[in-house]
Amino acid sequence: MSHDFRIARERMVKDQLIARGIKDERVLQVMGKIPRHLFIEEALAGEAYNDHPVPIGEKQTISQPYIVALMTEALELKGDENTLEIGTGSGYQTAILAELSSRVYTVERIECLLVNARKILAHLGYDNILFKVFDGTIGWKEYAPFDTIMVTAGAPGVPEPLIDQLADDGRMIIPIGDRYSQELIKIVRRGKSLEQKNLGGCRFVNLIGIHGWQD
Repeated sequence: MSHDFRIARERMVKDQLIARGIKDERVLQVMGKIPRHLFIEEALAGEAYNDHPVPIGEKQTISQPYIVALMTEALELKGDENTLEIGTGSGYQTAILAELSSRVYTVERIECLLVNARKILAHLGYDNILFKVFDGTIGWKEYAPFDTIMVTAGAPGVPEPLIDQLADDGRMIIPIGDRYSQELIKIVRRGKSLEQKNLGGCRFVNLIGIHGWQD
């Protein structure tokens, strides 16, 4: 079975990522290595490497592989960054960020998801991740500023605390829009100004919190 998953991963990288223009070799290598199937229920493991999101419980999902790759590539990670992740979810994106960053600070509002993700990530040997059950729209001020911030849920606007916690020349990726569809926005801080680039349409679960959607 592990052989089948390895082949599925290789096919995912070739057909879903490279074929759609993902070029960052580090992103491709990591996504070809991390066992995505371990981050979802065993009954759904056969869906792990398919070209769509997969439910992980609590009305949450593990994102489509291409979207994971697109968001990760857009962060332009070099390996020495302190990265803030808003929305731990399954922990799969967390693992990718942990491979490509110096340290990852991940925030999740649903405790049972974080507990499960933490268990899987520990099993896989990651020791550069800090976890917190909290309102992700507030960020994690204690460890700010962050070189990179990834938000894995759709927001009505960019939460002000996350802007405040972004380092100079820092990059943030966040889906912005209504509750049903968003645009993936890349934000780069240049001193007091923010550069924004639209990376295209997407659909995420809602970012719930004080500076996001009300539940």
